[in-house]
Amino acid sequence: METETHMGDLLLGGFIMLGAALVMVLVFRRFGIGAVLGYLIAGILIGPHGFQLISNAEAILEFSEIGIILLLFIVGLELAPARLMRLRQAIFGLGMSQVVLCGISLFLLIMATTNFTLAASIAIGLPLALSSTAQVLPMLQSSGRLNTPSGEKAFSILLFQDLSIIPLLTIIAALSRAPQEGDGQSGWLTAIYGIIAIGGLIAAGKYLLQPLLKVIGRIAERELFIVAGLVAVCGSAALMDFIGLSPALGAFIAGVMLANSPYRHELEADIDPFRSLLLGFFFLAVGMMLDLDVVVENTGFIVGAAFALVAVKIAIIFGLGKLFGMDTNPALAMGMLLSQGGEFGFVLFAEAEKAILIEPEASSLFGAVITVSMATTPFLMLLARRFGEGGSRTSANLDDPANADRASVIVVGQGRFGQTVSQLLLAAKIPLTLIDIKPEQIDIHEQFGAKVFYGDGTRVDLLRRAGAQAADAIIFCMDDKEFGPERAREIVQSFPETKLFARVYDRRQLIALKGVGIVGMKRELFESAIHLAKQAMYAIDIDDSLIDEVDEEFRQRDCDRLEAQMNSGGDMFAGGELRFGTDFSKKT
Repeated sequence: METETHMGDLLLGGFIMLGAALVMVLVFRRFGIGAVLGYLIAGILIGPHGFQLISNAEAILEFSEIGIILLLFIVGLELAPARLMRLRQAIFGLGMSQVVLCGISLFLLIMATTNFTLAASIAIGLPLALSSTAQVLPMLQSSGRLNTPSGEKAFSILLFQDLSIIPLLTIIAALSRAPQEGDGQSGWLTAIYGIIAIGGLIAAGKYLLQPLLKVIGRIAERELFIVAGLVAVCGSAALMDFIGLSPALGAFIAGVMLANSPYRHELEADIDPFRSLLLGFFFLAVGMMLDLDVVVENTGFIVGAAFALVAVKIAIIFGLGKLFGMDTNPALAMGMLLSQGGEFGFVLFAEAEKAILIEPEASSLFGAVITVSMATTPFLMLLARRFGEGGSRTSANLDDPANADRASVIVVGQGRFGQTVSQLLLAAKIPLTLIDIKPEQIDIHEQFGAKVFYGDGTRVDLLRRAGAQAADAIIFCMDDKEFGPERAREIVQSFPETKLFARVYDRRQLIALKGVGIVGMKRELFESAIHLAKQAMYAIDIDDSLIDEVDEEFRQRDCDRLEAQMNSGGDMFAGGELRFGTDFSKKT
């Protein structure tokens, strides 16, 4: 009977929490307000300070922190070396400057306007420098601005903020006044253990997890990807927790060590639903733990502090945007987008409580400040659109490819190359699904009555939603020099019955993609250059038979050169003697 009662209470509690979250998120989404705020308000209503429908908020918060761990795992997956190199200035320059300057400014403001101690001001001020990844990124994606220049800079700042959680947790631990439990090990010993554990995790990822994922990829059981991803996250987090470090650090390392995996997108797509659900429970628990008595007694302070927080962050982020070369309007829009407090502030306040740096009342007070600042974001977003990217704003309806009718061919990329390919296929009355990642390109097509779906067409999960498993062919027409063999091989393995074709930038990319299973590849300027040269020869009265002979010989020599370069492992000088007009003996 006790077991049945316990199960009944558990099911009833789940029904209440999920039901409240469903209703409030739907209401907030209906009015264009972020889901995070809906979860927080739902938690306040059902928690011990609301209608008292749920009482064990602490236990729910502890369990739902797995959502934070999964979030950091997904952040780690985004840190592939190629992307880091491209965004390194924005991530480690703009992002670091934002966290440091906003953190110091807010710390000084708290010190100047309150009676908090130095340690408490640091524990409160630094977390307020962080913005809400969970709120801002979905808003950028839904508006089609994530891939604009200011959208990428905003993403880079959010990425560095997520990375800064680890040093901020370390600062709070260093300031801690809490007594060590038992025979706590010394800090230097923990650091040594941490370095050894990180090295072990990297080695495990390379020599155990990567081969395991290849085996799973050949088996083609999607559920096993979910299991493998969760094993990596839980194992890494548990190891770090065991040696006294943050479990989130372990999850982050697990993500980084899989960032170059050809199955990265598949893992991200499979883990993300768990992350979303558990983060929702996290925000519910935070809402439950907000002390409404403290909030009611200090309403004026909370509203004033929230607006001060927003104003300080807008001013600093706007100034940094200008310093890093942004125009005035996009810099101001970025400041508005990132002006709120973030979800990690709740995590850091909870850690500061455990470290006896702040009282629970202070945690509730500044948790409410973050909540109010989040409530301003949707309205600032509406205002920010007037200060956006100018010409890059789009009125296009950015539909997901999941809404497309099933077609025989999927064409990825609708620039000048992709448009020509699509027109020829449409002339043959072949059903197409068109995909592009640039909102402005989609907007242009919409003006001509053509339907193009939004998304990164090199992602396996997006292609699956577009029906790639049932398509006869996928043609990659985008201008992407970074489209390499790992991503191509992942797509080939995921859709073995679908023929793949690709536009490539030059012979280097063609050589790199050779042998991964792409049926046909064409260098983007190859044919047009040949045709232009032939036009010129016709115009200056070169004999037609000589033109045809030159055309045939050039193509044969180029084919032979490509084969020599591939056989040499990518040496661009291989077969150089086949070039016309080159004394290759000087090169050897």
